[in-house]
Amino acid sequence: MADGTCRVDSWLWSVRLFKTRAAASTACKGGHVLVNGTVVKPARLLAVGDEVRVRAADRERIVEVARLITKRVGAPVAAECMIDRSPPPPPREHRAAVPVRDRGSGRPTKRDRREMERLRGRRDG
Repeated sequence: MADGTCRVDSWLWSVRLFKTRAAASTACKGGHVLVNGTVVKPARLLAVGDEVRVRAADRERIVEVARLITKRVGAPVAAECMIDRSPPPPPREHRAAVPVRDRGSGRPTKRDRREMERLRGRRDG
């Protein structure tokens, strides 16, 4: 490995944006990680100053690489290794509410299913 560089999947795991390195690697392979506006593979090398965009858990994180690390560290140290430029998450009341059915009410009818899909924003046909 060249001096002053590290793999993007390893860095994402080290700064605690993903729980496992495998999850970071899968996100890269799925096209959910962009470095300087380009979709990258897990082995892409990072340098200080690169902008990393990560789309995970229905939220986009935008961070700038401040320091390169390859080993997982504590949260306070991880926060020093990146500059977070992410927009704030939406308030809880703005998130879509999941319809809840009463326990023991049986399977949903066709009418119930269509109503649930309408609430979720899905349309058939």
